[in-house]
Amino acid sequence: MIDNPRVNLAVAGRARTIAILLAVIGVLALASAGWVAATPGTSTTTEDVDRETVATEVTTSATVLEDGPWEVGTELEDNPVYTLPETPELTITAETDVPSDEAEVEHEVRLRHEADRDEAVFWEESVLEERTAATVEDGVARSETTVDIEGRYEERAEIEAEFDGVGTVRTVLEVVAVYDTGTYADEQVVSSPLELTEGAYWLEDDEELAASTEHSDTVQVAVQDSPNVTLVAGLAAIGLLSFAGAGFVYSREPIDRESARRDLHRHRYAEWISEGSIPMWVGDYHLELDTLEDVVDVAIDTNARVVHDRQRGLFAVVDDNVVYYHSERGQWEKTAWPELDLGDETPAPADETALPPEESFGELPDPDDDDAWERI
Repeated sequence: MIDNPRVNLAVAGRARTIAILLAVIGVLALASAGWVAATPGTSTTTEDVDRETVATEVTTSATVLEDGPWEVGTELEDNPVYTLPETPELTITAETDVPSDEAEVEHEVRLRHEADRDEAVFWEESVLEERTAATVEDGVARSETTVDIEGRYEERAEIEAEFDGVGTVRTVLEVVAVYDTGTYADEQVVSSPLELTEGAYWLEDDEELAASTEHSDTVQVAVQDSPNVTLVAGLAAIGLLSFAGAGFVYSREPIDRESARRDLHRHRYAEWISEGSIPMWVGDYHLELDTLEDVVDVAIDTNARVVHDRQRGLFAVVDDNVVYYHSERGQWEKTAWPELDLGDETPAPADETALPPEESFGELPDPDDDDAWERI
């Protein structure tokens, strides 16, 4: 039997029904856990497709044409500075990396002279050096353009003379890569200021002569989410606990509802109840009450104690010559002898020669005659 009187009362007479209900809950919980684990939800996310990268890099070189610091014919590459008398021409090499050899690429090289005052440009002029349809090999489109730096220096000197005292003149080298990969078409611009003096020239941002562009399209795709581990574990735990509870309830001994109710009352009113033994002959009047609660009410009203006689299954309050009691066995006289549990044994046949109880013991005394009972 379960130790908790409230649980006993709730289960009494309904153990089988509660066990079945818990088993059904367990089946539903485990089935739900399996369904959640097997059918995770889906969500929509953005995914990049058709990704392509196009990158352009510009390098410079010059061939020495006059004796000087270098021998004639020396190839100078990516020099931080070039001397104008020895290297009057500058070769611009542009290389553009494309996804495939099917791409179309054009390289345009131009010099732009511009005049500005307080960093605001008020005049400019672009000189197209060359526009080349680059040949693509192994995913690289390459072209070379030779610029007459000596001629551009003379142009620059004329412009500076014209805007002398008005603004500052500068020259910018620009390389434009116009491409069509078959999927994407765009252009990239690489530029750097070109400093020109009477004896030398150089690119101020020669280390930044590169550009790269990432292309992609976005699409909405459905992605299967991971199973909700917490929910699956929770449902599985509920299912297992429900099965365990069903087995526990079903395996308990049958619980009598009235007995469970009395146990609940006894537990509830424990502070008014004392264990003891109640003699049969106590009191002149014996009043049977319907419930233990009624006996406790009498104890409260009379400021007395309820005595619980376990042997007789009796709860009683003695007030002078009146005994207020409640017993599982019913009337006061029926509590005199403990109930005997004879099990399933079949009683032996009566001996026909044996005397009937009346002849063996004579007439039983009156139940209220205490002296006669004592003589027995």
